[in-house]
Amino acid sequence: MNRMLKYPCCFIFAAMYNIIRNLLFRFDAEKVHGFSMRILRYVCAVPVFQYFLQKWFSTPERPVHLWGLTFRNPVGLGAGFDKNAKYLRELDTLGFGFVEIGTVTPLPQAGNEKPRLFRLPADKALINRMGFNNEGVEAAVKRVKAWRIQYPHSTMLIGGNIGKNKSTPNDEAWLDYEKCFLAMYNVVDYFVVNVSSPNTPGLRELQEKDALRKILSGLQKINRQKKIQRPILLKIAPDLTIGQLDDIASLALELSLDGLVAANTTISREGLSELSLADAERYGAGGLSGLPLRDRSTEVIRYLYEKMGKQIPIIGSGGIFTGADAREKMTAGASLIQVWTGFIYIGPHIVSKILKNL
Repeated sequence: MNRMLKYPCCFIFAAMYNIIRNLLFRFDAEKVHGFSMRILRYVCAVPVFQYFLQKWFSTPERPVHLWGLTFRNPVGLGAGFDKNAKYLRELDTLGFGFVEIGTVTPLPQAGNEKPRLFRLPADKALINRMGFNNEGVEAAVKRVKAWRIQYPHSTMLIGGNIGKNKSTPNDEAWLDYEKCFLAMYNVVDYFVVNVSSPNTPGLRELQEKDALRKILSGLQKINRQKKIQRPILLKIAPDLTIGQLDDIASLALELSLDGLVAANTTISREGLSELSLADAERYGAGGLSGLPLRDRSTEVIRYLYEKMGKQIPIIGSGGIFTGADAREKMTAGASLIQVWTGFIYIGPHIVSKILKNL
């Protein structure tokens, strides 16, 4: 009761969002995502409405200093939500400490055939097989530049999640990552190398040690030639074996990688209820995210932290809905956390909700 009195707006909005969500969940997930973000953009385009939203979703100060950067709070938005950097003003308004745009590829690509995003509400989960659909690196760079010019005093940090085009063979993948790195270097605060999405054929093969070394060492070489080095992180799958995790930890230390993001979506369907399993079989292939991934991603974080300690910081991702979920990831060894599926199920107040209970 005391918490309700202290944060009445959050509880009122939570009740409102539950009603709205039940209505929106009757429609195609990808269309609803675009519709909802456009509505938020229209609202934020009116200064007085944006001001009230900022007040409504205000978050306590909880700065994290990492890689020479100051994150205003440890709650970020994972890649895939704002692939093309279209909604930075809106996400800033909601209080995110950092937003990862992308996954961005050198050339625009349509991604996989629709429908490709599915809800499993019984288990607070999603299945997606988007396939790196994005407008290409040039479009993303243009939008981030424009946002920085329009909002020079924003303290929200921007990460660039980079990948390869579907048409690029794996033995030339390093070229795509370098193209994206060079194009985005001046507009983002840090980079995440994505080789762990299950939705681009053959991509996860790049998680093998030799392939990774070629990509990451090339990026590190370019980075060291710059006057200011950008942190380079690697996003990994939760489905890796202990041996593969050992290889990742060894390579991260060898190359002095700045950090890891653990973890991406999973191809496993373990932990789903019978109802969700039936739906998942009907929906077909894709990466599973949300509550069923929570424990596995925490296990991966804990294992990597025990192997590497504080030498390689970790961004924890997977099944984070509450302050308790975030605290569990950070206790396991994560320095920062990212939400995605939780944003869909909890709503726009998720950052303030997590921080007020962290």
